[in-house]
Amino acid sequence: MEQYKKLCQDILDKGKFKHDRTNTGTISLFGYQCRYDLNEGFPLLTTKKVFFRGVLVELLWFISGSTNIQPLVKQNVHIWDEWPFEKYKKSNEYQNETIKEFATKVANDDEFAKKWGDLGPVYGHQWRDFFGVDQIKELEHDLKINKFSRRHIICAWNPAQISQMALPPCHAFVQFYVDEDDRLSCQLYQRSADVFLGVPFNIASYATLTMMLAKVCNLKLGDFVHTFGDAHIYVNHVEQVKMQLERECRKLPQLLIKNDEAKSITEFKFEDFELVNYDPWPVIKGEIAVWFH
Repeated sequence: MEQYKKLCQDILDKGKFKHDRTNTGTISLFGYQCRYDLNEGFPLLTTKKVFFRGVLVELLWFISGSTNIQPLVKQNVHIWDEWPFEKYKKSNEYQNETIKEFATKVANDDEFAKKWGDLGPVYGHQWRDFFGVDQIKELEHDLKINKFSRRHIICAWNPAQISQMALPPCHAFVQFYVDEDDRLSCQLYQRSADVFLGVPFNIASYATLTMMLAKVCNLKLGDFVHTFGDAHIYVNHVEQVKMQLERECRKLPQLLIKNDEAKSITEFKFEDFELVNYDPWPVIKGEIAVWFH
């Protein structure tokens, strides 16, 4: 995935230092685009190992319409734990638990999860209930009956509910496009992009979503187009990014979707997917930047 490496290098070469809400500091570049041909392989980063199980569990959670982290933590996916934990720490109920202990409580105690595990009306809620509109159902319907429309859109940015969300949507808007060869492409507009930690997840997630839609709508695969607003590298991730840039890209894996009976992406289950021939470089860890208001 040379496109991703070029993004990283361009930020390091052309980006400007910028203060941010987490007080970590970033090197930031505004306005950038990458394109990945989904016929050349599944775009899962190979210059470090990406937690694809987490990508898939999170995507299926979005599609389900859930906004509570309990289904995630029950599957040992903890990518959203920090935000509700920070809220819990500011409450009178906090008893000096660690974030791991907090997640265990969320997993095992339904009442605790109901009170402290919800993120507000984030992605899944907006996808499935944007003021009463099920955007997933409408998208699937339109792709099947009017595939050449220019209105194949899912929007997660709901200004009326931003203040209720644990984190305003970073991947805010996505549009799908079908060409005359029946190739389905997807363009994501990501207003804010943590290039080291988040972007590899986002690429894999929306590539998977595109493949799922192509499967149920009887379309071929096209491109995933990733358009960024503020693309940034946190200053405490610079060395990790430079390590990735020193690594050669390896051959992309393939993602198989084994369920041929599903009529909607809402019918897919974790077991329907198989990632094959993934041979990445080892994991490179980095701290997530969290801010709570």
